[in-house]
Amino acid sequence: MAGYRGWFYHFLNTQTALRYKTVELSSIDTGLLMAGVLSCMSYFDQNNPREADIRKTADYLFRRVEFDWFMNEQNRLSMGWFPERDGFLAADWRGYNEAMILNIMALGSPTHPVPSKTWEKWCEPYFRAAFKGQDHVNFGPLFGHQYSHCWIDFRGIQDPYMKEAGFDYFENSRRAVLSQRQYAIDNPLKFKGYGPNIWGLTAGDGPDAEMTHEGKKIFCPGYGARGVAIDYLEDDGTIAPTAAIASMPFAPEVCLPTLEAMWNRWPVGKYGFFDGYNETFTEINQSPKAQPGLPFWVDKDYLGIDQGPIVLMIENYRSNFLWDLMKRNPYIVQGLKRAGFTGGWLDTVGSRQSAAEIKSWVDGEKAEINHSIPLDQQGFFQRAIYTDKTGNKLPYQLMLPWQNTTNLPAVAKAKAGPPITNHQFPLVIFLHGSGERGTQNHEQMRNGVHAFCEKWVREQHPHYLLVPQCPPDQRWGGSSKDWQTLYQSEPTTPGRMVLELVEKMIQEHPDIDPNRVYITGLSMGGFGTFDLMMRRPELFAAGLPLSGGGDPLFAEKIKNIPLWVLHGSLDDVVLPRCSRQIVQALEKVGGKVKYTEYSTMYHDIWNVTYYNPAVLEWLFEQRK
Repeated sequence: MAGYRGWFYHFLNTQTALRYKTVELSSIDTGLLMAGVLSCMSYFDQNNPREADIRKTADYLFRRVEFDWFMNEQNRLSMGWFPERDGFLAADWRGYNEAMILNIMALGSPTHPVPSKTWEKWCEPYFRAAFKGQDHVNFGPLFGHQYSHCWIDFRGIQDPYMKEAGFDYFENSRRAVLSQRQYAIDNPLKFKGYGPNIWGLTAGDGPDAEMTHEGKKIFCPGYGARGVAIDYLEDDGTIAPTAAIASMPFAPEVCLPTLEAMWNRWPVGKYGFFDGYNETFTEINQSPKAQPGLPFWVDKDYLGIDQGPIVLMIENYRSNFLWDLMKRNPYIVQGLKRAGFTGGWLDTVGSRQSAAEIKSWVDGEKAEINHSIPLDQQGFFQRAIYTDKTGNKLPYQLMLPWQNTTNLPAVAKAKAGPPITNHQFPLVIFLHGSGERGTQNHEQMRNGVHAFCEKWVREQHPHYLLVPQCPPDQRWGGSSKDWQTLYQSEPTTPGRMVLELVEKMIQEHPDIDPNRVYITGLSMGGFGTFDLMMRRPELFAAGLPLSGGGDPLFAEKIKNIPLWVLHGSLDDVVLPRCSRQIVQALEKVGGKVKYTEYSTMYHDIWNVTYYNPAVLEWLFEQRK
């Protein structure tokens, strides 16, 4: 088969037009195909049988795509489906990336539309931050800033998110382009060739081999999503021409000189630029994808998904052709309006459909969610950066309470009761260990965090979950690098900022219950848990420190906080005595402490602890 329920497989056999091997039914690849189908529908507009037939076929192909079948309980579209196991991918489309066009078409479908809330859920995890001097919604590879713009002219139109931000998605892409160029100028990894006119990281081919650079061995992947952003760094010296050239409408003043410089500097072929170039990679005999006889790596191949945006965006820059064409497409216009876009050309564009015809389209607000789609636990989180008064930055992720029972099946609705209104929720602060320090705002999610996202926890104990990330070479507090120095009179900068961030969360979210603020942490975060409780004992309703320790001299400060301390007897990273000493000190002063020591476990006790229902039930039972 070529597809199912209107969706097409990721790859089709070029000879049979049937599914290639066992690839998935792909939502984004169907979406890009449908964008082209709708282009044909709008372009062939003459009143003759041949063009009428093309319009009819295009309309038929689009109308048969069951967008609602791909929609999960988060009101987001799954990335794919496999018939062998009747299984959807848990990974879904959220945040800023190439699937903006997919969501707009899903909202504009006249037959299988999704609810307007889909766009709100799409925007929810946006990560806006300044990178290389450019404030924008970040996404590392430039294709995420290009694909949807091939068809839709986002100049002057804004959804609610962008209206609040004060710019539009076109300007957002422009800023992303300028930030990438500045990264190449800075060239922190010292790759050969990078500069003001040689730049551009995106998905594309690479050497698929190892090279030595700056005294280190670096593996350069074959096909990969190279890019840079505030939370993303994938760079091995491989530049894809499509990154800069397909950005021409956004920043022609830098993209046109780059096109000229690349054309004069690099070998090109029958169809123009090859897919990738890496001047640092010179051992070309090591790469299965290299062209022979050249002094550095040049890809053998052209890739259609990279060549296509070059052609489309050059034409948009030259004549606005495709942008103006899609402004006439009723499904694109309907999708934009249902997503909440207003302003610019969208407020003045006419419709070839009568009001009666549009009224006959299926009501997307009545779309039914597909409860068979598993959920990606990382999809519950929003990302942001807290900046203090002196400019210090603390990245963090935040999960909101799972309180909407309207998305649950009938049986689950009955168990959950009526929708929650005027309800207050606990706040859990999760402090990671030393191995998850960084600045990219995702390493801190590795260990233990997702236990709080389990279905039973979300539904029985809806809560806010705050997961900050400690910067490199710093600590939450409560210990030095040799574990000998514990409580200090002044908090560490990250520790202080966590406490400030908690106060900020309580102020900004009035539905947080101040009597149920919990803190937990593992390893370095276990020490930090004790440290922050000792600094603000009145703030916390309970503490759950794992594989950490606290200063026994200050046990009196936290004796009234319910604590469950856990450690592994065989721990040779943080010795068990670090927990035993503070527990003994708490017991002496009448503290509310319980202690569990796993007799057969080492340092990494977090999974067996956080995924134990008894532990989380205990935590959520506590209140001041």
